[in-house]
Amino acid sequence: MRAELEFLQNHSLTSVLRRELETLILSGEFAPGERLNENSLAIRFSVSRGPIREVCRALAEKGLLELVPNRGVFMRKIGEEQAAELYDVRAGLFASAARLLATRVTPEQISELESLLDCMEEAAIAHSLDDYYPINLTFHDSILRFAGNSRLHKAYSELVKELHLFRERALLQGGGLIVSNVEHRRVVAALREGDAAAAVEAAFLHVLSGKSRMTLPASADPTHAIGDAAKTRDIA
Repeated sequence: MRAELEFLQNHSLTSVLRRELETLILSGEFAPGERLNENSLAIRFSVSRGPIREVCRALAEKGLLELVPNRGVFMRKIGEEQAAELYDVRAGLFASAARLLATRVTPEQISELESLLDCMEEAAIAHSLDDYYPINLTFHDSILRFAGNSRLHKAYSELVKELHLFRERALLQGGGLIVSNVEHRRVVAALREGDAAAAVEAAFLHVLSGKSRMTLPASADPTHAIGDAAKTRDIA
């Protein structure tokens, strides 16, 4: 019985540590390529190095960290070519979710998506990336959730987390927030009509448009100076 309790306590501790460290990583706490100090993390979370090491291995398997033998644990650094590959996969997953949802969407779900669109519209008009970005994430996640395929949802979520690591250049290009939300509305319009083919096309092209904006130089769009956050966030 004691062994079972210790297992549950350790498992719970590892889960909490993993969630907390992942949050720090995705919030930009560590720079790309930065070495993570296990001792410092252990002190920060008031735990031994063992759980920290275990959590780092798990996050490395998810593609958020990199384990270098005899050197330690480093923040994974994603280059433009790798980011482009992630966008291509993301486009396929998002299009698949849109296809599934078009065949089963409910009026309540459409209403929820349209409410998110309106909130993003307000943020876009105000040029507020800080307001727009979390709603944008919720919008995409809602479509994956409504699609009803948990494996697809999980795969998409993990891939989006990897894209959070790509912070090499401004990604708010080619019209930024306004264009992004116009693309969102095309997706929802197709879903509302139950048109699976149109939903697939709109969803696929939306993510590829984000990929195209990523490859533009910052000087290509006069709106690129909206804020420092624009340099680290993918709007698609």
